[in-house]
Amino acid sequence: MTKTFRFLVVLATALLVLGSCEKDPVTPPTPEDNAPKDLSLSASSFDVAQAGGNLSLTVTAPSRPKLSGVPDWIALTDGTFKDYRITFGLTAAANASYDVREAVLTVTAGALSKTVTVKQAALERKEVDKSKIPTAPVNPSATASARKLYSFLLENYGGKTLSGVQSAASHTNDFVDAVAAATGKHPALAGYDFIFLQFSPTPAGWSWRQDYTDISAQKEHWNANGVISYMWHWNVPESEEVYRGGGTDGYAFYISGNNGTTPFDIREAVKEGTWQHECILADIDEIAGTFMQLQEAGIPVLFRPLHEAAGNYTKYNPAGGAWFWWGRYGAEPCKALWNLLRDRLEKHHGLNNLLWVWTVDVVPGFEAAAKEWYPGDDKVDIVGVDIYENNTGVKGTQFDFLQEVTGGKKILTVSECGNIPDPAANIAAGNPWSWFMVWNSSDAAGNIILTPRDWNLNTLDYWKKVMTDAAVYNRENMPSLK
Repeated sequence: MTKTFRFLVVLATALLVLGSCEKDPVTPPTPEDNAPKDLSLSASSFDVAQAGGNLSLTVTAPSRPKLSGVPDWIALTDGTFKDYRITFGLTAAANASYDVREAVLTVTAGALSKTVTVKQAALERKEVDKSKIPTAPVNPSATASARKLYSFLLENYGGKTLSGVQSAASHTNDFVDAVAAATGKHPALAGYDFIFLQFSPTPAGWSWRQDYTDISAQKEHWNANGVISYMWHWNVPESEEVYRGGGTDGYAFYISGNNGTTPFDIREAVKEGTWQHECILADIDEIAGTFMQLQEAGIPVLFRPLHEAAGNYTKYNPAGGAWFWWGRYGAEPCKALWNLLRDRLEKHHGLNNLLWVWTVDVVPGFEAAAKEWYPGDDKVDIVGVDIYENNTGVKGTQFDFLQEVTGGKKILTVSECGNIPDPAANIAAGNPWSWFMVWNSSDAAGNIILTPRDWNLNTLDYWKKVMTDAAVYNRENMPSLK
């Protein structure tokens, strides 16, 4: 065998061996698809306590999901998207309202979408205890209309609040009509003031008119199912000479300040035989004429004289903090004047259409002093507080103060205010003020300003909200009390 032949045999054998070792071509494996085809949520809804709390929401999705619709009371903490999963942190703040709140959050990933509902409990609504409040006015001879008004106020105390405004021109429906023009609703309660008594009736030819014998505005409001209220910024003369002179100058009600002051002594005024006593009897007799006309027309009156008598007690001045003459010399003379007012109007003039409203000055820590000023349960029908604060929130401090002073035996009210305390929120909080009375503000031309600088939270939107609130009586939804 030649070398060449032997080489060829070896080569052929090698080729046969190599050929027998070849395998069929291998197809590469298809990668396994683990991506989810849909959104998956760890929860579809959450119930959160009123105090708030932390929540977590785990989402499984084919791509990184987004969470939208988160309200300002829920803080969102983003997570890390890994292996098609992400966990969002949700922190709900405490719910400071008396209404349950709810949010619907939306989870999206591409074209996929699902929702999550978060519902949070509210503060617990409280009921006011009316069991100690008398069922009739303190005047046993109260007219039928006065009794009906008192019963209406007591029945609704704890459930609804009357809207009210104080006339800017003292004896007209200017503020009532301005609110109606702006909101479509008239306040249920119209407040009037004997502040210009020494001018009434104004002489012919004056640029402004004041006549407390004209009760046409009051009749108009009452006939439309409104309620009537009177207060009295009681201007008195600075001296006997001014009083005897018969003029209109030299009268004031403040004891200090830049708006006119008077040294008028209440201690002399409640003492028979003095010129001061003669003066105040003449004034009382004059307002009695207005009240008599109202009584003869079947109109009851919420009468609130001697308001804010104590001022700020002795908080800033050991000698007393009164700003009106009827509070200058302490509680006893003021209570004596209150009793004189009641006796003169009820017993001397036979006026039984009045419900008596006492105003307490709320200064925390002075509850005992406030009780000293209080005329007594048998002398007062309703107790109020004047509130001027830069908010519209719940007035629990004031309500609790008045409850302490009265022992829970009286209907309580916001007898004056700037910004309107939210009626529904106060009712829910167990502070169900019987009414609120917004103080007036007007421009140089006499036009009513609904949103004055000093209480600018009374925006037009807020006025509309309050006047149409289911918890509020406006004149349009008042029943007839005739």
